[in-house]
Amino acid sequence: MQFHHHGYVSGDPRVQPAAGVGIDRPSGLPDEVDVLIVGSGPAGMLTAAQLSQFPGITTRIVERRPGRLAIGQADGIQARSVETFQAFGFAERIIAEAYRITEMAFWKPDPADPSRIIRAARAVDDPAGISEFPHLIVNQARVLDYFAEFMANSPTRMSPDYGFEFRGLEVTGEGEYPVTVTLLHTAGPNEGRERIVRAKYVVGADGARSKVRESIGCTLAGDQANHAWGVMDVLASTDFPDIRLKCAIQSGQGGSILLIPREGGHLFRMYVDLGEVSQDAHRSVRNTTIEQIIAKANEILHPYTLDVRNVAWHSVYEVGHRLTDRFDDVLPEERGTRTPRVFITGDACHTHSAKAGQGMNVSMQDGFNLGWKLGHVLEGRSPEALLSTYSAERQVIAKNLIDFDKEWSTLMAKKPEEFEDPTELENFYVSTAEFPAGFMTQYAPSMLIAEPAHQDLATGFTIGKRFKSAPVVRVCDTNPMQLGHHAKADGRWRIYVFADAKTPGADSTAAGAPSPVVDFAEWIANSPDSPLAATPSGADVDAWFDVKVIYQQDHASIDINSVPSVFKPEVGPFKLTYLEKVYATDPTADIFELRGLDRGGVVVVVRPDQYVANVLPLTATAELAAFFAPLQRAGLPETV
Repeated sequence: MQFHHHGYVSGDPRVQPAAGVGIDRPSGLPDEVDVLIVGSGPAGMLTAAQLSQFPGITTRIVERRPGRLAIGQADGIQARSVETFQAFGFAERIIAEAYRITEMAFWKPDPADPSRIIRAARAVDDPAGISEFPHLIVNQARVLDYFAEFMANSPTRMSPDYGFEFRGLEVTGEGEYPVTVTLLHTAGPNEGRERIVRAKYVVGADGARSKVRESIGCTLAGDQANHAWGVMDVLASTDFPDIRLKCAIQSGQGGSILLIPREGGHLFRMYVDLGEVSQDAHRSVRNTTIEQIIAKANEILHPYTLDVRNVAWHSVYEVGHRLTDRFDDVLPEERGTRTPRVFITGDACHTHSAKAGQGMNVSMQDGFNLGWKLGHVLEGRSPEALLSTYSAERQVIAKNLIDFDKEWSTLMAKKPEEFEDPTELENFYVSTAEFPAGFMTQYAPSMLIAEPAHQDLATGFTIGKRFKSAPVVRVCDTNPMQLGHHAKADGRWRIYVFADAKTPGADSTAAGAPSPVVDFAEWIANSPDSPLAATPSGADVDAWFDVKVIYQQDHASIDINSVPSVFKPEVGPFKLTYLEKVYATDPTADIFELRGLDRGGVVVVVRPDQYVANVLPLTATAELAAFFAPLQRAGLPETV
């Protein structure tokens, strides 16, 4: 965390100085905004949190509820989401309060007495070490609280505008604010009155029954599995021995349970199989009482018993898998002729079962993908064409999610005798672990993702996939750390320079030819073709691009005074030298070995949402310039 560079900070360093639209921010909803986000669920809040880092952009997020969410339905937090929380500064705190999944138990009918269940197998949650972050369970409401805190502490001082329901919109295409939105006051002295807001862009994060989706002519298409589940968050007394362990329970009595322990040591969630639902019984299954759900759970758990003492929440749902054909307002016949003005995210775009723990996680990645793109376009960094990549990238990911969830939810609904292989369920869980953890996402080549021409130089940083962190040692203070943990959700591109084998400061004559990393540093700092040349005058040199160097040597071998100055930028009004972008190899875990990095030197380019965009040799400066050229808008502002 960088602070004090503008002067001594005596308070909480997480509270950034107010700037731009955050100075004297109006408490009431303005008549004109740059971005209007509808819905304060995970997708909407993350989009807003990302945009809160752009001080010149007026973003407002409206919510029909009168206040914060008290209890949410989603609770599974995959490791990819925790990586994202790290970028927003609250991973450690939410890990401390969450339930951590390390194993999953599989219970099946006892072959000697099928009326009883026995523990048949255990599976480690992350046997391959996919991430250094854990798989968590914590209520959605707490996730939203942390994003709200991040927004409130941001330069824009953003907070949700509660008590507004979306009624409709019209894309007029006229003027600076071409989207006219009609809202309805749902609380306060103006309750029942309509309100008109004009916006440059609108983001619909308003759930599976999205009115924003309806307003742009999108529909959810898919199928219903005709299988019902009762879900309950409860406090109970039980003799079931794995009540604090994630479990898939299959009963010989008919039916299954997915058990999810919750944070706090006592609360747990059960998804209880209510069986097949006929075409004419959809309405009646919705009327299943909590007493009936508890009775069914006891039947499945035999010989163990469940004495429910308190019900925090319960519901009944049928598994459905639906996806929209597009995630924005541009019709197929309009593609290439205009850029989007209205976007939809999260459940407004894709719905599926809850049992794979994907809804909140994938929705947040929708918001992360879209938020920085809107920020770059509105701030003048990138052309509007950037916005067309949102639907193109995220629709494919949603389709993959639905295909995965269909298979998982089908397996969960199977009766034990229907499995050809009795270990099929646990084998599927282990073999597909990388997908639900959030790490199978790979964006296809586009204006944002390069062709993998040089992928062999960094085999562990797959182009199009998320940047997988690894241990390094920071040279200036000798602290060991994870390299990826210092990529904050600040809208900047990351350029990681993995140096050649030459030690900085070594005599060039004795050591041979000059170091390629020195030549690269000279080019990126001073060439008019360098992406850094787009940085507005008056801004810090690293305001738009965060350039770091990682040397192959241990930290004691690095003379920091010999490190090129582009890796030690002068920041703030006092032009202080920032030394925390220079790293050395951790001798206990060599990042060059761990990530398959070529020892001749590699440049890894990472997008603001943490996905690898390009891999290049140090000498390929022309290729790097050509990659960034379409992403930079001509006629940039003088200051940010």
